[in-house]
Amino acid sequence: MPRDPVVVVEPRRPRARCSRCRRGPLRRMVVEESAPLCLYCAELAHLVYLPRGDAALTRRAREASGRWAVVVRHDRRRTRYERQGILVEEAALARAEAACRADAGARARRRARDAERRAAQDAAFTAALEAEIRRLFPGCPADRAAEIAAHASVRGSGRVGRTAAGRALDEGAVTAAVRASVRHRDTPYDALLLSGVPRYQARVRVAPAIEAVLVSWRPGPGDGLPEGPPGAGQARADDRRERP
Repeated sequence: MPRDPVVVVEPRRPRARCSRCRRGPLRRMVVEESAPLCLYCAELAHLVYLPRGDAALTRRAREASGRWAVVVRHDRRRTRYERQGILVEEAALARAEAACRADAGARARRRARDAERRAAQDAAFTAALEAEIRRLFPGCPADRAAEIAAHASVRGSGRVGRTAAGRALDEGAVTAAVRASVRHRDTPYDALLLSGVPRYQARVRVAPAIEAVLVSWRPGPGDGLPEGPPGAGQARADDRRERP
């Protein structure tokens, strides 16, 4: 089995000194037994840095390198370490670059085909989401339903339309997407946040206005769907699922 790679930490503000040779401040370091080591003492100084961004080049350089390390940096906002790139042998990087140049055309054509395929999938999903919004909320204007579907279904956005429930067109997830749109478009919610009102309090204050719009958009008696707003428990579930 391949060994786990050595982890090299790249501090935002280099301050530490090597616990062995006292070299520093260290721009990159390895932490062993809670003590920082410079790359010389960690026997990694002969490796060259390859920043992230080119998946094929990174994979090929890593596979061709007898020894390699992953470089990470702590993200304070997300409270986690995030990968910045790798350290690999210089000869391995040169071979990987040559291999990438040799098949650059084929990979570009494959990326173009993949982009077209994803665009077609996204368009089909957005249309299906719009149709489901109009089914659940027949009173919603057609252009508004299209706007909500387009906003909620953006790939990589993390919005409710891209969750597993959203992709399955779950009724609760679709309702959460509509609720989020009404909150931002039809209530003073954003103005309340800008004025300093806490998020939870702002949501409580605009909840009646949101429900009034949703009720006006829902089908009436005999239309095949239950009339009236969801219960409080469903509303709370919608809030948990959605991302403004």
